[in-house]
Amino acid sequence: MKNQLQDFPLDIKISFQKIIEKYKAQVVNEQSSIAKEYMENVLEYVASFPKLTDGIDDPEDLYKYKDAIYILLQDLFPDILSENEIKAASLPFHNLVFNASKRFKAILANAGDDFELSMRNMDEDMYYIYGCILVLNHHYGYHIDFSRPLYYDIPNENGVLKHYRVSLNADFVDIEPGKDAKEISEQDVDLLLQNIEDVELWKKMFPPKSWIFKGFTIINLTDVTADDAISELKTTLLHKETSTLEELQKFQEIFQSIFKISDLRVGITYFNKQEMVFERMDNRDAYSFILNKETMNDCRSAICEASFNRLKSERDYFTITNIDEYEKKSNYNLLSQNLKNSHAKSCILAPIADENELLGVLELVSPRKNELNSINAIKLDDILPYLVTAVKRNKTELGNRIKAVIQSECTSIHPSVLWIFEREAKQFIKDIDDDGLASFKDIAFKDVYPLYGQIDIIGSSDARNSSILYDLTQQLELIEKIIEKASQKEELPIYDQIRIKLRDFKEDLSESLNTDSEQKMLNLLKREVNPLMDDLSKQSEELRTLVEEYQKQLNPETGMIYDRRKRYDDTVQIINRTMARVIDKKQEEAQRIYPHYFERYKTDGVDHNIYIGEDLTYNRPFNKDYLYNLRLWQLVTMCEMENRFYQLQKTTPIKLDASSLILVFNATLSIRYRMDEKKFDVDGTYNARYEIIKKRIDKAYIKDTEERITQKGKLAIIYSHGSNEKEYLKYVKYLQTRNYLGDQVELLELEDVQGVIGLRALRVNIIYQKNEPISENAITSNDLVAYLSK
Repeated sequence: MKNQLQDFPLDIKISFQKIIEKYKAQVVNEQSSIAKEYMENVLEYVASFPKLTDGIDDPEDLYKYKDAIYILLQDLFPDILSENEIKAASLPFHNLVFNASKRFKAILANAGDDFELSMRNMDEDMYYIYGCILVLNHHYGYHIDFSRPLYYDIPNENGVLKHYRVSLNADFVDIEPGKDAKEISEQDVDLLLQNIEDVELWKKMFPPKSWIFKGFTIINLTDVTADDAISELKTTLLHKETSTLEELQKFQEIFQSIFKISDLRVGITYFNKQEMVFERMDNRDAYSFILNKETMNDCRSAICEASFNRLKSERDYFTITNIDEYEKKSNYNLLSQNLKNSHAKSCILAPIADENELLGVLELVSPRKNELNSINAIKLDDILPYLVTAVKRNKTELGNRIKAVIQSECTSIHPSVLWIFEREAKQFIKDIDDDGLASFKDIAFKDVYPLYGQIDIIGSSDARNSSILYDLTQQLELIEKIIEKASQKEELPIYDQIRIKLRDFKEDLSESLNTDSEQKMLNLLKREVNPLMDDLSKQSEELRTLVEEYQKQLNPETGMIYDRRKRYDDTVQIINRTMARVIDKKQEEAQRIYPHYFERYKTDGVDHNIYIGEDLTYNRPFNKDYLYNLRLWQLVTMCEMENRFYQLQKTTPIKLDASSLILVFNATLSIRYRMDEKKFDVDGTYNARYEIIKKRIDKAYIKDTEERITQKGKLAIIYSHGSNEKEYLKYVKYLQTRNYLGDQVELLELEDVQGVIGLRALRVNIIYQKNEPISENAITSNDLVAYLSK
């Protein structure tokens, strides 16, 4: 018995007066002499305990009368059912039980000495209000429906949480007003029901212990663990964040409750029908026992043929009751090894299938053999339909994310202008529905300001060619070494013939490397070298070893050495990917300044285009302050990208240098979406001048010199109007105070390039931080706005 009496509107007196009165009434009408004698004996016995009628104030005193209570309640708590029923006498909305059945006592004992009964989702305020409603219904005759499912959650001896629904019998209860009780009017009831959660109001109307409760209640518990777990599972699966670690843990606990296995573990693996592979869920916390640490695997190698057919074709459970035995029978296949590595001894693989299509596999594993089997697998019959719905939703959401990534990474419809494409698409659909004819109208924006910038790898062509030349030369030397060794064993004319071809090819490479060099090398290898290598490998053990060592260094796809070139390609890929991420992340902040069109391109570096203007937005006013903020943001971003570039050099396979420039264009442009090229481009002959400058500016020289405007460690700002010079000198001064730019400021004129004259440049050195520039001291969009507002 647990005493958990709380602040309550009822002064509790545990009384058995009502049941005694029922016995007395029944004795008068009882026809059976045996039953009558029994009841008379009971009444005579309990009469010697007047407290049972008058009421017991202190629950601790119940122990003194436990034998009398036991005899008095024999008809309500028959011994013959005590092993089966979960039943006890109790008090309303108090977690106090007495005269419990043997099964109830066993359940509480298995829960542990420190366990205390507590109803699910009930707090002291709710207990208090329910006590008040009990008074209104029982004394005043109202019929306020406050019934709701009541549950006890009690762990068993294995720690598995069991769920019990509580049924309450209040036949043996009397409620009467105490000396502090207030008379409750109909207006009071209306007010209370309008303020059901205002516990202070209820306490004002029903002061603590102002009403007297005499009697007891009877509670019956029904084990609803399976039903409750399935209900909770449905709630969990409907939750949109089921993939989080907390929800996945809850998901596992539900299955532990259903199968009554406290250390049961749960995994889920997706099935990709198109590629015929098993895949991990799109969440790093979700575990897959089929894949173990892999992200995907071929279906038939991940599990055995029999289990795959059982899951996919028959859509039936595949159970392994003894994984140690299965390991031997399956010839130590991958599934058995992954299960063994997870310390599993038995498991159930259940198909998550929608009609005839396998979507994934639910995996249940236990650390004990035979604990999971074909019999208890049947429990999944009622559960899998909810899993199907959840997996389908998850796959749909993943598909939507994939489409969003494709739109972001592979098309040029930027979110800032998506609104006009959606508007035109709706019109397109309407026209199709109306008369079956439609055409997607041209989309153009007028009076937009362009911004262009690039961070480029210095001498990328030379570095690439040098890598190619090195790999080609290395391969030629290895071939010459093998032929030389073969000549020492046996001099044949074919060896001299190939030596001459190799020497001539090396001389051609030393003079110039061109686009045909690699193709010529491939032809030489295919026609002359590879057939010879096959023959040489059969002539002696020494030659075979040399040929094998040579072939190990070749790229299996091309048959050529791809070492130095791969290091270059990997470095460029790392740089481009990182630079793209930096500017994409910065763009999130820039869009808050003013929505604008943005696109970037990866070449040997990253270029970006920005267009800003009122026409690009949906009913949002524009002024040039937004342009100035975006120009300053662009300067900050270029400095941070340069810093990140050189931070990368600590880990890239080879070391490269970068140069950066910004092109300032003072006039507005018109841009049009080219349906054939699926991208925006400047519109009109006059505006084409901007594109010409963009393509040629990074090759421009400083006037009367042979020095290019773009240099390592310096940011070049190209412009043509004096107003731009004044504007950008202001920005440079600000960035000098923030330790982004140095004090080496140059004002330069550029040589005329084809079709473009009168260009000037502001060039300034960049300060490189020891740590990444995107830190606590990084400049934010709020900083830019604040500075330009001065």
